[in-house]
Amino acid sequence: MSAAPEVLVAGAGPTGLTAACTLLQHGVPVRLVDRRACFTPEPKALVMWSGALEALHRLGVADALAERALPLNGASYWSGGRRLAGVRFGGLSGTRFPRPLCVPQPVTEELLYERLLDLGGRVEWGTAVTAVATADGRAEVALTRADGTAETVSVPWLIGADGTRSTVRESIGVPYPGSSHDREFVLGDGRIDGDLPPDEAQYHLSPDGVLVLVALPDGGHRIFFDLPPGTRTGPPDDAELQQLLDARGHGRWTVRETWWTSRFRVHTKVAERFRHGPVLLAGDAAHAHSPAGGQGLNTGVQDGFDAGWKLAAVLRGADPALLDSYDPERRPVSARAVRNSERQTRLWLLRPRPARALRDLLLGTLARTGALERRIVPELAQLDLDLTASPAVRPTTVPGAPVPGRRLGDAPLRPLRGTSATSLHDYLATGRHTVLIAGDGPAAADAAERATAELTLRGLPDLTDVLLLLPPGTAADLPAGPANPDIAAGTLPGHPPTPGPALACLLRPDGVVAGAVALDRPDGVDALLSALPTGQRSAAPAP
Repeated sequence: MSAAPEVLVAGAGPTGLTAACTLLQHGVPVRLVDRRACFTPEPKALVMWSGALEALHRLGVADALAERALPLNGASYWSGGRRLAGVRFGGLSGTRFPRPLCVPQPVTEELLYERLLDLGGRVEWGTAVTAVATADGRAEVALTRADGTAETVSVPWLIGADGTRSTVRESIGVPYPGSSHDREFVLGDGRIDGDLPPDEAQYHLSPDGVLVLVALPDGGHRIFFDLPPGTRTGPPDDAELQQLLDARGHGRWTVRETWWTSRFRVHTKVAERFRHGPVLLAGDAAHAHSPAGGQGLNTGVQDGFDAGWKLAAVLRGADPALLDSYDPERRPVSARAVRNSERQTRLWLLRPRPARALRDLLLGTLARTGALERRIVPELAQLDLDLTASPAVRPTTVPGAPVPGRRLGDAPLRPLRGTSATSLHDYLATGRHTVLIAGDGPAAADAAERATAELTLRGLPDLTDVLLLLPPGTAADLPAGPANPDIAAGTLPGHPPTPGPALACLLRPDGVVAGAVALDRPDGVDALLSALPTGQRSAAPAP
């Protein structure tokens, strides 16, 4: 990269790669360093949910990921060899990813790394962050290479995605409170003989602990157990895994071979703040999870995307106050994901007979009524995020309009002018804010023209697009106006056309509604554009 980097990213795992790719996609020079010599082959995280997949889709990675993944169609819960409950995946609407994908972490890293290279980036392997200080609104970062050479760099922005033992977080003095489970966990990836669904996760609950089986893309399975601490040391061998499988799987399966095993402890932690001046914390540097529900990597990918698009907007002229929303948006989301994972883990590990009986009864009841699927799946998918209290959202109540602070789902588009996007989320993949105007009357057309002209006048066309959404049956031969906003035919997701004024909403690059207005008010367009994070570029980040 010829230009000096404006952002240093520490850590080239999925979180750091996502952040770097997002910035590079917006033309922001990035320096990405990692203390490791190369990617590690351990598959570790396994499940990708809809929210993270939508972020990766905006980076052009999700389709390739889906080709190498196994769609998971459901999960089942068992106790004493008896099936208690089942949850079907795939019922999520408003997303091109209605079900989770099972894909080992190295595949995700490989595809993100390829995208990084395509965008002109690279990883400086064997380069560790050894200290961080902040001064004059910049991050002063000490780097040490594997050959012992060292340098100190000063950058406007630093993203710390360097793991649970984050040097970045420790250097800036951000506390990382939480707890560790009193049980240890073992897992193995390999071939299991016996009757197992090829597209399902199974949870077998017993007085001794849990057995989890998850299908893998190559026809194998991951098996996962908890144990009292100190039972053994080192990675489990096939004999230990078979012993546990016999005890908790009632002798139904046999370990044929394993290609990766691990023994580890589980920690649940959330950093007290995710931003410290010019430093943003993301991924495991900001939160640590139980593996239940596969939330850690998914939350980290969305941290990286959020930090990336907001930093890119600020570095292209948006108000630096936009970054004040990073902590109040991402920290509650992360805390919720940690709580959900912890709750699942504790339900797995119940020991007293009355508590286990109540759990089993509750699981069965929730599954029969559909409540388990309605509640658990959207939480795990992280599509139901509530950002209504964010400082980057303009709270309004407009009848029939999307709610500011909520994600707007995907929907088909028929491009008519200025765009080739065939879905709303494809249109948002440019990474800019979008003024979306829905209606077929003159007020909607006039508003789209005015918004386009006003954005050009303000010098903001690189930050914002304008899309006029006309009813699905609209003809393609449209007269051109002087400003020529993009035009497509379709329906506002979740908001079918109703009698009343045309609507306009401001969509962020992540698909969250930042503001909404009805166009029966003369200042509607100006009111909506006032929600844009525009301002003069500032070299000094807020404390």
